[in-house]
Amino acid sequence: MSLLSGKVAVVTGGSRGIGRAIAEGYARVGATVVICGRTLATLQAVARHAERLPGKILPLGCNVTRLAELEQMVDAVYNAHGQIDILVNNAAQNIYGGYALDLGDVDFDRAVETNLKSVYRLIRLVAPRMCARERGSIINIAALAGLKPEAENLLFSMTKAGVISLTKSYALELAPRGVRVNAIAPALVQTDSTSAIWKDEEQLERHMMVQPLRHLGQPEEVAELAVLLGSERSSLVTGQVFVADAGISLV
Repeated sequence: MSLLSGKVAVVTGGSRGIGRAIAEGYARVGATVVICGRTLATLQAVARHAERLPGKILPLGCNVTRLAELEQMVDAVYNAHGQIDILVNNAAQNIYGGYALDLGDVDFDRAVETNLKSVYRLIRLVAPRMCARERGSIINIAALAGLKPEAENLLFSMTKAGVISLTKSYALELAPRGVRVNAIAPALVQTDSTSAIWKDEEQLERHMMVQPLRHLGQPEEVAELAVLLGSERSSLVTGQVFVADAGISLV
């Protein structure tokens, strides 16, 4: 039997990067994975690519900043599958706003709605039924910036710090009811959102000179952590933040 056979997972922002890698990682070990995002055609392409995997990936359009769409998405999953065993809150925007004092209310509100409020809302929608079954795993994709703020990246750093705090608070309260809540905090991973760094040879070389492990992180490496945290092999683990940063936080 595969590691996640019979499990139903929801992965937000599942059309590319870390979210896609997690969805494919789950399907590879037998899970039924619902991926959601704003562009249905892109989600459908991911599902087609995964057709030969042991599990399956199902696309569902959803804008995570809209409560009504989140409610519809969660209801659709429960109506079709009867359960959600794993929730991965991955959808986010990395809003490089420049100098902190130049940012405005619109920037602030957009960052909070996408990166933090959507996580809060989805857990609130999914966790009660997990608690009723006395089992479930919630995984929030944070970032090293949430632990070590980045210059000229206040909004991303702030919201990811909020995700980390939210993770620990939910973990503390939901643990007695059998639900585990953890976070993964990657640093530089080769995705579209970080292409300005890794496509620039000089920037990438400077980064690698500082990073202890001279290796550019891949989405699949983050996905391996998510597979472990979604499975019963991590049944003793909750409220933790797993830093995947090739050791750069050590310097």
